[in-house]
Amino acid sequence: MKLIVGLGNPGAKYAKNRHNIGFMALDRIAADHGFGPWKGKHQGSLSEGRFGSDRAVLLKPETFMNNSGQSVQAAMRFYKLEPADVVVLHDEIDLAPGKVKHKVGGGHAGHNGLRSLHAHIGPEYARVRLGVGHPGHKDAVPGYVLRDFPKAEEAWLDDVLRGVSDAAPHLAGGDAAKFLNAVALRVNPPRSGTGQKAPQTPAAPAPEPEPDTRSPLQRLMEKFR
Repeated sequence: MKLIVGLGNPGAKYAKNRHNIGFMALDRIAADHGFGPWKGKHQGSLSEGRFGSDRAVLLKPETFMNNSGQSVQAAMRFYKLEPADVVVLHDEIDLAPGKVKHKVGGGHAGHNGLRSLHAHIGPEYARVRLGVGHPGHKDAVPGYVLRDFPKAEEAWLDDVLRGVSDAAPHLAGGDAAKFLNAVALRVNPPRSGTGQKAPQTPAAPAPEPEPDTRSPLQRLMEKFR
């Protein structure tokens, strides 16, 4: 069983913030895959369901971002899970908007939600890094991630959320490569053409010259006309 965690801040005030893309992804997964209703448990909001034969629990910590690890740790204890059973979806300023990456372990890169997770369960969990872009200067980061996605970014955001939902069964199955491929099919769909040139119609053969039926005398006379 996998515990799939989306990071964000609770409340309508933060619902459309860049920092809440993890919450948004879980809402899309729950809706698309028929998961159970959200319930308040383990200091968060939780929904249970299945991807085929793979059971999964979706968790949105409601401790606010800086204390996300408390909720995740409580859920892990209840379900008797290890860090290897946890997948965390979060905003990533070091990736361009619309880019999605997967990794296991590593540092928290200053992300307060990941920092809390490191403190409570260690670093050896899987992360799905959802690119939201960088404001250009580190001092601008807090305000940037706590602002709503602008309308101009709604198209790629919808593609990413739908792509993550399409690919969620592979997260539950532990196949990162298939997960990323499925996301890419939604975010960067193949072109409608095959990329190959259409077969060309063979050129019609050149007409053969008509036979010269003139007599030698006629041909000689033609030269002096």
